[in-house]
Amino acid sequence: MQLKYLKNILPCQDGAAKITALAWSANNLKLAVCTADRVILLFDETGEKRDKFSTKPADPKYGKKSYIVKAVDFSPDGTKLAVGQTDNIIFVYKIGEDWGEKKVICNKFIQTAAVTALIWPMKGPIIAGLADGKIRAAHTKTNKATTLYSADSCTISLVQNLEGTGFMSGHADGSVVRWYVADDPMAKPQGKVLTHSVPPYALSWASNHIVVGGCDKKIVFYTPEGSMFQQFDYFREPTEKEFTVMCCSPSGQALCVGSYDRIRVYSWVARKNLWEENNAKEIKYLYSITALGWKKDGSRVAAGSLCGGVELFESVLKRAVWKNKFEMTYVGPSQVLVKPLVKGARGVILKSIYGYEIEDVRIMGGESYLVAKTTETLLLGDLQRNLLSEIPWANMGGNEKYYFENANVCMIFNAGELSLVEYGKNEILGSVRTEFMNPHLISVRINERKLKGTDEIKRLAYLLDLKTIALEDLIFGYALGQVTHDSKIDWLELNETGRKLLFRDKRSRLNLVDVETMSKTSILNYCTFVQWITGSDVVVAQSRENMAVWYNIDAPERVTLFPIKGDVIDISREDGKTEVIVQEGQHQLSYELDEGLIEFGTAIDDGDFNRAIVYLETLDMSPETDAMWRTLARMSLESKQLGIAEQCYAALGDVSKAKFLRETLNMADVAAETFGGDGVESPEVWARLYILDKQFKAAEGIYLEQNQLDEAIGMYQRLHMWDEALNLAEVKGHPQLEVLQEQHASWLLETGQEEKAGTLKEEDGEFLEALNLYLRGGLATRASRLVQSNHQMLSNPDIVSRVTSALLKGEFYEQAGELYEKVRQEDEALDCYRKARAYTRAVELARHAFPEDVVHLEEEWGDHLVENKQLDAAINHYIEAGRTIKALDAAISARQWKKAVQIVQVIDDDSGELNQYYYKLGQHYASVKEYALAQKFYMQGNMPKYAIEMYNNAGMWEEAHQLASRYMDKSEVSSMYISQAQKLEEQGRFKEAEKLYISVQEPDLAISMYKKQRQYDHMTRLVQTFHPDLLQSTHVHLAQELEQEGNHRAAEKHFIEAGDWKSAVHMYRGADMWEDAYRVAQNHGGPNSAKQVAFLWAKTLGGESAVKLLNKFGILEQGIDYACESYQFEFAFELARLAAQHKTEDIHYK
Repeated sequence: MQLKYLKNILPCQDGAAKITALAWSANNLKLAVCTADRVILLFDETGEKRDKFSTKPADPKYGKKSYIVKAVDFSPDGTKLAVGQTDNIIFVYKIGEDWGEKKVICNKFIQTAAVTALIWPMKGPIIAGLADGKIRAAHTKTNKATTLYSADSCTISLVQNLEGTGFMSGHADGSVVRWYVADDPMAKPQGKVLTHSVPPYALSWASNHIVVGGCDKKIVFYTPEGSMFQQFDYFREPTEKEFTVMCCSPSGQALCVGSYDRIRVYSWVARKNLWEENNAKEIKYLYSITALGWKKDGSRVAAGSLCGGVELFESVLKRAVWKNKFEMTYVGPSQVLVKPLVKGARGVILKSIYGYEIEDVRIMGGESYLVAKTTETLLLGDLQRNLLSEIPWANMGGNEKYYFENANVCMIFNAGELSLVEYGKNEILGSVRTEFMNPHLISVRINERKLKGTDEIKRLAYLLDLKTIALEDLIFGYALGQVTHDSKIDWLELNETGRKLLFRDKRSRLNLVDVETMSKTSILNYCTFVQWITGSDVVVAQSRENMAVWYNIDAPERVTLFPIKGDVIDISREDGKTEVIVQEGQHQLSYELDEGLIEFGTAIDDGDFNRAIVYLETLDMSPETDAMWRTLARMSLESKQLGIAEQCYAALGDVSKAKFLRETLNMADVAAETFGGDGVESPEVWARLYILDKQFKAAEGIYLEQNQLDEAIGMYQRLHMWDEALNLAEVKGHPQLEVLQEQHASWLLETGQEEKAGTLKEEDGEFLEALNLYLRGGLATRASRLVQSNHQMLSNPDIVSRVTSALLKGEFYEQAGELYEKVRQEDEALDCYRKARAYTRAVELARHAFPEDVVHLEEEWGDHLVENKQLDAAINHYIEAGRTIKALDAAISARQWKKAVQIVQVIDDDSGELNQYYYKLGQHYASVKEYALAQKFYMQGNMPKYAIEMYNNAGMWEEAHQLASRYMDKSEVSSMYISQAQKLEEQGRFKEAEKLYISVQEPDLAISMYKKQRQYDHMTRLVQTFHPDLLQSTHVHLAQELEQEGNHRAAEKHFIEAGDWKSAVHMYRGADMWEDAYRVAQNHGGPNSAKQVAFLWAKTLGGESAVKLLNKFGILEQGIDYACESYQFEFAFELARLAAQHKTEDIHYK
């Protein structure tokens, strides 16, 4: 560590003009210097004076020179300045964030003694040391000061630790006391730590040691427990004076100690585990250093002198420039100042909280993030928001991959493990194992939008494998669950609150998962684009030529569709508008979404119901708006915001609920005025809310807890729940139970509930009154049951007459018949049973009272069943009545064929009435291919034609012909079969047509058919069978026709069949098909014929070809002889000349 002199920012005076105090602000923007004239000068970070103001005495009557300013310090936010004065007071000045703002005293703390030292820790109140040895804490919010402890010796120095959680005080008797004002996980025991040999005017709390200096010319380093660790003794240096002041670097690894004309510098060397002195900075005629301040970013040291001068030094180990965009200034081994090389840009202080030496600093993530390494830790930072993190990190060989896509968390992937680090937190947020490190397959949500009643939301969604999503709660470190899918997943994202998860698979199907219930819903197919809208739970997706928008994702079935032509590429939300950007060819179009609907979801999630109402009131009523009103009503009721719930129900047109809530609010106001507090929490309001939610038992419980039995009964009465009211009154022994019962009865009659009233009278034994109520209410059946159950009333003719009249008037004939039967009036009973169609009771009554009517009743019963399409049941009743024809008709209509056959077999009828039933039976059995049974019924019904037609349709020609021959004229049979055969011929069923032609002795028609179809084999077969004398001429005729058609092979066949092989040879000769001609002659005419054909073939060839052919067949000489015999001497000479010259002489002789 070296100090480099920069400049003088305040010149020295000619005499003593001591700089009594100076301090840097925590944000590194301001330097406050207090002069001997009690004026505070404000400098900027470059050392330029920007402002000043005069301090004030505690009491103006003592004058402006009645005090000395002993110490100044900035508030943690840099907007206030605390000033400690010897006139027993501390002033806190509000200086603002900008230069030139009016300086106002916002706090003052009167003390019991002179203030000799003062600090303002980063995490606590103002700490002041007094001349009487007391250490006091001044709280700016309450404007009160309290004594922390007293050391009984004048306080001469105060210094805070690096974290700002504690401080040490030095006293004139040499004692050093440690104290904490905020929670510190590394805290040491409080109280007196050590006693130095001289007063510790120069005191510092470095990272690992307590450093003390004083008038004995020694710098002593103590351990946190108070034991001496190391010392530097300058007693023998004549030029050295006493040490007056000391300051520590922000990293705690360097010290500056001021004395006469000199600033000594010490650095902690971790490798040697000791402190080393660096080159001291000597400045002649600077005189004693009275104030020292180290800038919080570690880059500057300001020194004030006895003569009023302020010098500015730069503290730098080394500098580096990254791509001409960032300057990295190493102000200590564990502290680096990273600053953009842009005018006016703010830098970031990168500091290892563990004191490790920073080895490597890199700018990454679009130049918005930095990553640095030490031997044991990893440092990460967000340059835009100045959020820094340091986490323990072993040396992994530099194979880590960093992902900065998420604004709140850095994702580090190494060796299959994903680690998450939240910016600004010095711990790993979470670690999981995954092989799929793609920002589209990992979603982290860190407090991006908080839900009402929830402090923090930190959730992670990632892939366990290609088809499984795992969900983690990063706050408590447990698994929320897993989502398994049937296809590979290629994109996923949580919403900002972490309650909903969207994911898309390789088949372009978009799915929604409710994280709380782990329920999965498919909401869109063919999805090519999907995105949550920032700041809301609204989803925009594209499917082919449609853009889908879910304004309320809790109801995924309610989707708004927009037809589009291009591709959605982005979503813009700014200036109170949300637009979807669509690329259509070379042009970009924007589709504006309904901002009100979007804002509603945000307001609900944030718990701002008033804001939600303002949005909804601007919208027209629609199904989506209706659902939002209902959601708001439900959520406002759950949070006991009854006024908002009332507005919601009024907007929905639910007047009854709105009125109920208005009455409840009035009751809450009365309760608040009477008992104080929140009236909504009163028991009466809670009970009414339970009533609104239909939790009547809970409301009853509240009333009973408050000893309000009448209110509970009244609740049930108002809701017309009289049974519950009476039960409660009876259980609690209410004195007005009888009155309540009478009121209940009166209410039943007023509301036309005579049946309920009659039931109560019947239960009380007042049967006549109950009967009258039943009859008055038109409940004749209840009256009939009552009379039948009461023997006394049953024996009263007047009562029976009244009841039966009411039953007949209401057409309750069966009940009337039952009552008549009870009083032995069988005629009237039977008549009523018939009218009621209650034939079971009618037949039962007739069997013992009117046996002669049973048959007629059975027939009526059957007719009734037929009318009601109950044909199966009607059959037996017709049989019982002896009406077999009706039974047969019912059986056939019911398709009870076996039963119909049984019935028709016992019927003896020659009138022809059964023919229609025989026809239906025949048709049925023909359809199920029981042809013999079908023929039987057709013949019994004198319908032979249907039987013949049946056999014809079934292809059973012989059976059909037998019947036709028996029951039809020969000409009719012939005409019918020829016609049928022609139809079969048209259908291509030639074999069947042939059978029909043969069966009617018309073989010529079959022969003609086969000829027409060119099926000559079948044709000649029939000719051979029926006209054998014409067979040869037929073959010749067919062969000639085939020869003319050019079908030589088929023609040859027929020539051979006719025995005329010579015609076949002649045919082949004429067609110049000599090989076939030779084959036929050889096969059918013998060797001589074959030789003749070969000779003729050779003659057509002539020359050497003829010789070769004859040699092939071995008949060359025979051919020459045959040519001579047939007087073809020229051909003979030609053959001899070419192949047999010895035959030439013989040819001449011949």
